[in-house]
Amino acid sequence: MSPVSHKPMSRRQVALAGLAVGALISTAALSTAAAQPTAHPPAPKITRAGLDPALVQGRGATVPFVEQEAENAFTTGEKLGPSREAYSLPAEASGRTAVRLTSPGQYVEFTLSRPANALTLRYSIPDAAGGGGLKAPLDVVVNGKHKRTMTLTSEYAWLYGMYPFSNDPNVDPIPGWWKPEPDPVTKPFRPNHFYDEQRLLLGKTYQAGDKVRFQLPANSPAAWTVLDVADFEQVAAPIKQPRKSLSIRLFGADPTGRYDAAPAIDRTIAAAKKIGWTVYIPPGTYQVNRHIVVDKVAVQGAGNWWSIIKGKVLPLAEPAPDKSVHSAPGFYGKYAADGGSTKVHLSDFAIESDVRERVDTDQVNGIGGAIGGGSTIQNLYLHHTKVGIWLDGPMDGLLIRNNLITDAVADGMNLHLGVSHVRATNNFVRNSGDDGLAMWSEKNPDGLANHNNVYDHNTVQTPVLANDIAIYGGKDNAVTDNLVADPIREGSTLHAGSRFNSTPFEGTLSFARNTTVRGGPRDLNWDLGLGSIWLYALESNMSGKIEVTDSSFLDSTYNAMMFVVDWPVKDTWSLTNVAFRNIKVDGTGTNVVNARVGGFASFENVDARNVGAPFVNNCGTFHFTGTPEFDVRLLGDSNDGGWTADAGAPGHCEDRPPVVPPPPPGPWQ
Repeated sequence: MSPVSHKPMSRRQVALAGLAVGALISTAALSTAAAQPTAHPPAPKITRAGLDPALVQGRGATVPFVEQEAENAFTTGEKLGPSREAYSLPAEASGRTAVRLTSPGQYVEFTLSRPANALTLRYSIPDAAGGGGLKAPLDVVVNGKHKRTMTLTSEYAWLYGMYPFSNDPNVDPIPGWWKPEPDPVTKPFRPNHFYDEQRLLLGKTYQAGDKVRFQLPANSPAAWTVLDVADFEQVAAPIKQPRKSLSIRLFGADPTGRYDAAPAIDRTIAAAKKIGWTVYIPPGTYQVNRHIVVDKVAVQGAGNWWSIIKGKVLPLAEPAPDKSVHSAPGFYGKYAADGGSTKVHLSDFAIESDVRERVDTDQVNGIGGAIGGGSTIQNLYLHHTKVGIWLDGPMDGLLIRNNLITDAVADGMNLHLGVSHVRATNNFVRNSGDDGLAMWSEKNPDGLANHNNVYDHNTVQTPVLANDIAIYGGKDNAVTDNLVADPIREGSTLHAGSRFNSTPFEGTLSFARNTTVRGGPRDLNWDLGLGSIWLYALESNMSGKIEVTDSSFLDSTYNAMMFVVDWPVKDTWSLTNVAFRNIKVDGTGTNVVNARVGGFASFENVDARNVGAPFVNNCGTFHFTGTPEFDVRLLGDSNDGGWTADAGAPGHCEDRPPVVPPPPPGPWQ
């Protein structure tokens, strides 16, 4: 979701200290520690969201790759971080730590833990002095030979300024928008979105124990190269053309990417629909620079490593009816106003788009329109889009599964306006420029709310802005069994809010069996720590039932749970009917519960340890009348740790308690 201009919760305005945003270009302000190579390379350390997989077992997506963090590998470079301060390279790294290479010959070397013939590298290199990015080489050497060179780019990274952001490092703050930084601001102002990723097929299968080295060559135009994480994968052979399918090459599609393949794809779709066959995208790279409209048709590729739809963002001669001013590759259902699309099945291909800057009126998403009626979207790789999957209702009935969405300029996925009975499961989202997964039940003349949708078993990591998963209004929706990690600013790992003109929360919103990792960052505008889960009553009362059950909050930067209202409406809106049950909290920088709103919530079997401040920080609506304005209801004697019987009483309020970083999370005995 688009961020809003927050105002501070207290009446004082806080000048944010220590951001040092301009220093990022020179990297002098980065937290570094020289990495000391050992005599023997370390054994491969496999992680999920930067943690021991045992700590997050059963949560998140089952993915085809294994994750190895650069800081855990053998390296002659320098370690960056850990740090959770926004606008810094460590904060945007997976696990809040990465490795920087600056001198020719420096490297990071990974040891394979299982056979692999492909990898995905997440990295950052500097922007060009005037913006727009640059390219730089990085050598890949396996077992001391089989050298090849990747061409890294920062053309899709490095945004600046305030929403909706700019590629120009000299951009000025937006006049009239409140900001905590004093004028004149240091430039570049608020650099962010530093990382990108690139895939590489290795040409053969290497075995467990083999060494994959990323080494800085001589004469690189980049002053530094930062490596964050490498994902190693055994990619299956291309899927053969199915029976009863038509190949797009039969209708003239060029597999080299040299010529526009969109007309040939349209012709194939038209012919396949007439006979009820599938459209097949064989291995190759196919140039597409606009929407491919799909309805009552199946489109299948040979696998998302093999069948690639690739195109450019192009200006339109005049705005389109949907208000777009650019075109870009994407598969779209018909818009809801045109009846929407049904029985669409998209699978096993990649979309490599070209979106470098956010224009909110542009429909330059990977998948869009209204797609329902028993449709499926699965096994796609969506890269460099504005939003990976943005669906505008009303629409009903869709399964979204096993997709990878990375390096989007805005949301990873958004179900918007009257969307119902959609299940998004086993998807992996990383480095989105806004909410990773969102349900936005925007008010509409027909009074339709998002309802009966589920986000389950998804992994969301490092959204640069906003939340890993966010729910804005709606009825009877659920967020279950997800792994969410490393939000950066103006959001957290799990969120529900009456915001963005959303419909009321009705029925039951369920957050169940989720694990958050390093959530609860500092909101820079409020200068206030959020919760790993935070509930925000901005535009209306939040009185629908919200249940948070059987979940773990690990290594929260500030709070585990936060209840909040914006200061100008603190005496207008309240937050009630919230229940937490069977919760493990392992590590908070400040409180377990931080309440800055009127209302109530209950807590049953909530166990916490390694808490940096009093368990409950209850400021209510700051009137301190002697009666709790927010009622913290501890049920029975089931809450373990440092809870007290009077935890919810008035007076237990500290506006901004100091942070005490917790130890790393561990197994719960």
